[in-house]
Amino acid sequence: MSDEIKAAPWLIFSAFNQHRSLTWEMTKRDVTGRYRGASLGMAWSMISPFLMLMVYTLAFGTIMKSRWPEAEGSTSNFALIIFIGLIIHGFFSECFIRSANLVVTNPNFVKKIIFPLEIMPWPMIFSALFHAFMNILVFIIFHWYVVGKVPITIFLLPLVLLPLVILTSGISWFVAAISVYFRDISQLTSPIATAMLFLSSAIVPLDSVPPSFKRIFELNPLTLIIDEARSVALWGRYPDWEGLLLYTLVSSCIALAGFLFFQASRKGFADVL
Repeated sequence: MSDEIKAAPWLIFSAFNQHRSLTWEMTKRDVTGRYRGASLGMAWSMISPFLMLMVYTLAFGTIMKSRWPEAEGSTSNFALIIFIGLIIHGFFSECFIRSANLVVTNPNFVKKIIFPLEIMPWPMIFSALFHAFMNILVFIIFHWYVVGKVPITIFLLPLVLLPLVILTSGISWFVAAISVYFRDISQLTSPIATAMLFLSSAIVPLDSVPPSFKRIFELNPLTLIIDEARSVALWGRYPDWEGLLLYTLVSSCIALAGFLFFQASRKGFADVL
């Protein structure tokens, strides 16, 4: 077994040690670059979630008259339920879709031997986490306005999201590496991300899914995280610790496999690009 493989469990978190300064700078550039040139600048990171929430409330709660068992017929409560699911999906979707172009659109990084290519998913993930956090702030404000309080268990939300972050890093390494050799991958990520939205509990209660399709929803990696996020952020329940632990173990294996695959594949990046 090579030294790289032996050290792999620690190398996948290299952004947090020897490369954290570079990762932080790339993350800041990614976040600020999104709003560069906009008159309101970073304020859009708060305005956009509010606008999204208004659209969800109007579309799902008022026009489509959709309802959720726990919403008790309230349009506002229904909007909160939908919003937390879409925040989770939005984080994963952004990383999944962007990962297909991480290496392809940065050939200069590939040709720089001293550049640590393995950290490339982390600035993207941290940027997506920043926007997810801004969405959560909007969620908290709206929840406080509608309900009058926020459950104390919402502070457990980062622990609920952590397994998904680990899983996303592994998938990002896989997709980023494969996309260098098969450019058509970038055309598939968006439809797959959309399918994962409609085949999860983000906008459909799991109990209302026909038995023949329920297994597909349960196998969707977003479903468990969305359900547990709603438990801690909306209903003041503790998460399923056993389920999250198993999810974390599986996610860690996928992250490790993705990292090793990326490191093995990177040797041919320069030739292809």
